Amino acid sequence: MPPSARKGLVWVALAVAIAVPLGLAATSPYLAWRDPVYILAGLAGVVALALLLVQPLLAAGRLPGLTAPHSRRIHRVVGVGLVGAVLLHVGALWVTSPPDVVDALLFASPAPFSPWGVVAMWAVFAAALVAALRRRVRLRTNAWRLSHVTLAGLIVAGSVVHAILIVGTMEPVSKVILCGLVVVASARAFADALRRTRRVSGPDRP
Repeated sequence: MPPSARKGLVWVALAVAIAVPLGLAATSPYLAWRDPVYILAGLAGVVALALLLVQPLLAAGRLPGLTAPHSRRIHRVVGVGLVGAVLLHVGALWVTSPPDVVDALLFASPAPFSPWGVVAMWAVFAAALVAALRRRVRLRTNAWRLSHVTLAGLIVAGSVVHAILIVGTMEPVSKVILCGLVVVASARAFADALRRTRRVSGPDRP
């Protein structure tokens, strides 16, 4: 297969991996009688999960046609989008049912999926904060990479378990496939980051 065809196939596969679960969620019978705000909350959560597939691919430079600097810039933009999707997800749920959101934030919700989502949410905010303050606090490269990988691991683990445990908006089979892809892509990106950390020699630079 020509290299150009392989590159195109990767992008098509990524688009399908995101579009299919999102499309099935948007047409879910569970949303038939729901308020628009609840529907918005659910779809924002699906978008956030989809972005978790894109982020490790960008971080590891595995999307063809993108240079390393270009991948890092898009990674930062997608990170902002991820924060926005999480805020929209939680904010819309707050509008729908404030007591349920308060219980979730206090880890008092009886729903088994709730604490996993809250942990993932705070990890998303922490990762964004560390990224925003990295240069200001002069965080060294290795420390930055390890902290980012650790927080990303919490985000992925919390988000995947949160999504798997919820019976609702997402179609079950496509949800499991998307979650599996997120885990595999993230594991490969984490392994790449740890290998780069071990290869660093000489004085570490902020």
